[in-house]
Amino acid sequence: MLIRSPDELPRQAAPRRIAVRVKQKAVPAVRAGHPWLFEDSVKKAPPDAAPGDVAVLYDPEGKKILGAGLYDPNSQLRVRILQKNASQPPVGPALFAELARDAAAVRSGAISTETTAFRLANGESDGFPGLVADRYADTLVVKLYTEAFAPWTGNIADAFFAANPELIHCVVRLSRTLEDSPFVRRFFPEPAVVFTSKPEAFSNPVRFQENGLTFEADAIRGQKTGFFLDQRDNRARVGTMAAGRDVLNVFSFSGGFSLYAARGGAASVCNVDADKHAIAACSRHFELNGSHPNVRRCTREGIVGDAFEVMRDLARAKRRFGLVIVDPPSFAKSAAEHDRALHSYARLAGLADSLLKPGGTLVFASCSSRVSADDFFPAILAHAHVRELARTGHAPDHPALFPESHYLKCLYAEKLP
Repeated sequence: MLIRSPDELPRQAAPRRIAVRVKQKAVPAVRAGHPWLFEDSVKKAPPDAAPGDVAVLYDPEGKKILGAGLYDPNSQLRVRILQKNASQPPVGPALFAELARDAAAVRSGAISTETTAFRLANGESDGFPGLVADRYADTLVVKLYTEAFAPWTGNIADAFFAANPELIHCVVRLSRTLEDSPFVRRFFPEPAVVFTSKPEAFSNPVRFQENGLTFEADAIRGQKTGFFLDQRDNRARVGTMAAGRDVLNVFSFSGGFSLYAARGGAASVCNVDADKHAIAACSRHFELNGSHPNVRRCTREGIVGDAFEVMRDLARAKRRFGLVIVDPPSFAKSAAEHDRALHSYARLAGLADSLLKPGGTLVFASCSSRVSADDFFPAILAHAHVRELARTGHAPDHPALFPESHYLKCLYAEKLP
């Protein structure tokens, strides 16, 4: 684990500004506030433009300014647009500070006082296209998805620290596509780097509270930024419907749904995940919350294996559950995988249906942005003998303000006799 001083975070003092002309076909989208300018929508740009240069966007004739963003010459998303109108500060520290304050205001009052982990900036929907920022107790985790933000990371961290005074430490993480980038590695020699003025106070995993329950996030190596914060509201909802039930949690990860179910009075929980470390994390979270009598009483079982195979085996063994939770990883990372993903969801729905008791509840989620709600919900309902109860989407700290940002969908349904 590489730990450095906050003074070593890369900051821009005098950024290079470049002029980028936009093709006419993209002008309406830029004027409407879309956060991306694609490579094939660039009419003219300096051939030596570098990642992180401030790209001032002009109309095709080069006469009118349309906005400004950060240039990324190595991505099809050539410009991440941050400044969308003249009332905003220019791209730089003042704009980052304004965006961080705006994001904090959106979340003010929307997060439980018993919760110390939530998303501070949800990429494009909070004005930071290509970057997410999460809080875990006193630790800020910034994850980069574009080279363009790398030289600005210190300026951005400063903005989040100013808007969220509880923060002490900063972890900068790289997406897989950036881990081998020579440009990014100039600033961050490892996929995760800790910046803190109090190294003796930093520990990983980071412990935090969610609606009064204690969890741990691996801020250095864990999936996403260390935890699946986007399912917090669905976890809480599951906790209200688990009393007296046997619960099956498929793709359990570290057992968040199971822990809420146990606190809500579940008789038993069965966690299924292909990763033995995820099953171990489930047990760890139950241990951390063992002082709660319902958690202590709940019977636990962990099964390591392929979800499809395990569900088939459970069905053959005539196991039945009052609550089945299916929360798989993204099955469609590209448009070409859409049909295969939909087929996988349908198979899982049929297997879940075979494991539900009559009157039991199915909770089925999707995090695939490539599979729309219009495709997802009908596929589940067509392959499970259930009655729809409710649908949910993004939590308040995960806003989705344009079509491409929608990904989270969850169905609640009751098994019919």
